[in-house]
Amino acid sequence: MVDREKIQAAVKMMLEAIGEDPERAGLLDTPDRVARMCEEMFGGLNEDPGVHLSKQFDAPDSEMVVERDITFYSTCEHHLLPFFGKVHIAYIPDGKVAGLSKLPRAVEVFARRPQIQEQMTVQIADAIEEFLSPKGVMVMVEAEHTCMTMRGVKKPGARTITTAARGVFRDDFERQRLFLEMIAK
Repeated sequence: MVDREKIQAAVKMMLEAIGEDPERAGLLDTPDRVARMCEEMFGGLNEDPGVHLSKQFDAPDSEMVVERDITFYSTCEHHLLPFFGKVHIAYIPDGKVAGLSKLPRAVEVFARRPQIQEQMTVQIADAIEEFLSPKGVMVMVEAEHTCMTMRGVKKPGARTITTAARGVFRDDFERQRLFLEMIAK
C-alpha cells in the first residue's frame, strides 16, 4: 500500500528543493494529488496477474490468438518518468483461452509498477505462460520513453521495441513472422 503521508512530505520537500513555495496557492494541494496519483500509477505492485488470467474458457481446437494494440502507460524506474505505447500478444492455446479482457488487465498489472520495458515484456510473457499453459506465447512491446524524449538525448518519436518468445514461438521463425504480419496490419 502507498504511504500517502510520506509521499506528501517528500513532494513538499522536493518543491522546496527546486526553489518553489509549497504554500503557494497553486501548489497547496499538489502533495495530496501526487500521493493519490501514486496509488493509481503504482497499483500493480499489489496485484497478481493470475487473478485476471485465471478466467478461462474451453477452446480445444483454437489456433493462434492475437491481441494487438493494447495501450499502456508505465513509469521508468530509473527516472520516474512515463513510458507508454502498445503491447501485442500472441499465444497458441492448449485447450483453454483467456477471456478477451484478461490479457489487457494482465498488461496493466505489470505496467502499473516502476519498471523497465525489457522486464515488463518478459513478465507479461512469463505470466501468460504460467497461468494459461499455452503451447507458446510471444509478446512485443513498442514504447516511447519520456526519459529519452523530453530530457537527456531529447529525441521525441524514438520508439523502443522489445520481444519475448516462449514455447513453440521460441525457435519457430515462421510463427514469429506470422505474428509480426498480423500486428503490422
